[in-house]
Amino acid sequence: MADDLFTLGDRTFSSRLIMGTGGAPSLDVLERALVASGTELTTVAMRRLDPTVQGSVLSVLTKLGISVLPNTAGCFTAGEAVLTARLAREALGTDWIKLEVVADERTLLPDGVELLDAAEILVDEGFTVLPYTNDDPVLARKLEDVGCAAIMPLGSPIGSGMGIRNPHNFELITERASVPVILDAGAGTASDAALAMELGCAAVMLASAVTRAQEPVLMASAMRDAVSAGRLAFRAGRIPQRRFAEASSPTEGRATLDPERPAF
Repeated sequence: MADDLFTLGDRTFSSRLIMGTGGAPSLDVLERALVASGTELTTVAMRRLDPTVQGSVLSVLTKLGISVLPNTAGCFTAGEAVLTARLAREALGTDWIKLEVVADERTLLPDGVELLDAAEILVDEGFTVLPYTNDDPVLARKLEDVGCAAIMPLGSPIGSGMGIRNPHNFELITERASVPVILDAGAGTASDAALAMELGCAAVMLASAVTRAQEPVLMASAMRDAVSAGRLAFRAGRIPQRRFAEASSPTEGRATLDPERPAF
């Protein structure tokens, strides 16, 4: 929407859907899904990337004019993540980094201590840091305080497709944050993306929900529309939730029976 642009760091986007590339069955399917999603920013994992190889994910993104957002997927310590970010800057010529520091391979949940350490170092080195984090409002505040350009809480574990398990925490994070809050991980279908936007997220980041869907291109279209619908609903403002019914029609003018003059 031309009147509702998405500002992230020092850049502005018309799409609020950030895509990942992991899990796609082929480059052809990935390309068509990216086009259907309307995304303008897409992550690539540095550990799986060789920038010198032709016909890679990078080639697809370049062809489509989509900006590359390198990530530090697979890093378990702050040191590993900082080194990966520096390599990405050298290889791809970008100071933007999606920062991931996970605690273990089983859950892939963020390690808050290592994440915060890495974020502080990279911000000091001039990176635009976009951290994948827990849905912890306190950690979100600390990441913002050290200078991260966005907060990217998980809805549920990466690739789980379980949606947003704690909407209340998302509300707490979005209410306070002065930087964009982006759902990162857990979306399984379009309603999850719409809910994130209705809760006040500025954008949605996802990969598996599209690349591992039965019809990735169709799901990419659904996600694009869900993000737009959720954003519109957030801007419009939902009605208060009530315990009891409230008639939508006024009671004035209601037909009443006169006991002195039966209708039948």
